Amino acid sequence: MPRFARRITQTSPKSFGMFQKAAALGSSGKDLIHLELGRPFHDTPAHIKDATVKALRDGLVHYSDMRGEPALRRALQIKLAEHNKISVSVDEILMTNGLTQASFVAFMALLDEGDEAILLEPYYPQHINKIEMTGAKVVLAPLDRQDNFSIKRELIEPLITARTRMIVLVNPSNPTGRVYTRGELEILADLAIRHDLTIVSDEVYDQILFDGAEHVSIASLPGMKERTISMFAFTKAYAMDGWRLGYIAADAAMMPALLKLTANEITHVNTFIQYGALAAVAGDPAILEEMVADDRRKRELVVSRLNQMPGVICPSPEGTIYAFPNISGTGLKSQQAADLILEKAGVVVEAGGFYGEAGDDHLRVCFGSESYERLEQAMDRLSTFFNSL
Repeated sequence: MPRFARRITQTSPKSFGMFQKAAALGSSGKDLIHLELGRPFHDTPAHIKDATVKALRDGLVHYSDMRGEPALRRALQIKLAEHNKISVSVDEILMTNGLTQASFVAFMALLDEGDEAILLEPYYPQHINKIEMTGAKVVLAPLDRQDNFSIKRELIEPLITARTRMIVLVNPSNPTGRVYTRGELEILADLAIRHDLTIVSDEVYDQILFDGAEHVSIASLPGMKERTISMFAFTKAYAMDGWRLGYIAADAAMMPALLKLTANEITHVNTFIQYGALAAVAGDPAILEEMVADDRRKRELVVSRLNQMPGVICPSPEGTIYAFPNISGTGLKSQQAADLILEKAGVVVEAGGFYGEAGDDHLRVCFGSESYERLEQAMDRLSTFFNSL
């Protein structure tokens, strides 16, 4: 029997939360409405598929630039400048297998055993395993739950020690749906500069915004480009989750370390799908706007209906595809509620406690993962459930 490495045996178990519990029920034939998975309902737009098929037929099937196809990186350079206000060269962009690999590479490049990385809580749980695999310690900094999970200096700065190397930011936030203000990000920027830290910024939802919310990339703030690894993906906005394609924008000084990891791990991402990504970035923005408008319509349905249910208060998310209703008025904790909803209502939602103690009075409800009609059915089922308590 092989002896497994400590990075496997001495780190937290990998969990997919309610998805794992629902799998057994789903295999029995029960009609489940899945609002736990953070996946887009939309199909990948046709022009993206067509460009990928054309690349295949044109023979773009061989090894390519380890950093990513130059034409795609040039298009992303323009997108980053116009949308994110981040000024980078083409060689300061690195294509990755989704944001999942981008974050793994960032943590591996920057963290050693005994280092500390601060996660803002509620956190995105998939970042925890990766940090632990480097040998570093995860330190949780709670956001202000009384102020819509806002960033407060006094909740973060006391946790910074001589071993702290980074703060991990998810903006717009999964699971809360917050889009952090410029003022909140300036707090993190000041802490990073003052304590010589790196910000690893997960911005996978940067194009899914509602009600005029302004997404600010922290790397665009003064003094932050050289100490930020900004990570993006085609997963959510372009409905390309199964394509596994993302990218990093980072200062040239960081690129050799990041490229050393990706070159050894995968050489480079799939060649021909990058031409589909190029079509996504360079294509008609109205297609993206239509998908976001559909998510907005579904958000309004879910938030409105949840707020009519007894014991439930649901603020309207400013971005992402998630609502994060507070269920403390029901007297149920999040895992208890999620289990009962699965059993009695046949709706799969994620327990807020899956994202840390700060989320334990909440549920995460993904309104982007189903059709409008299925969401209506889900809200009917949830209404029956909460009214029966």
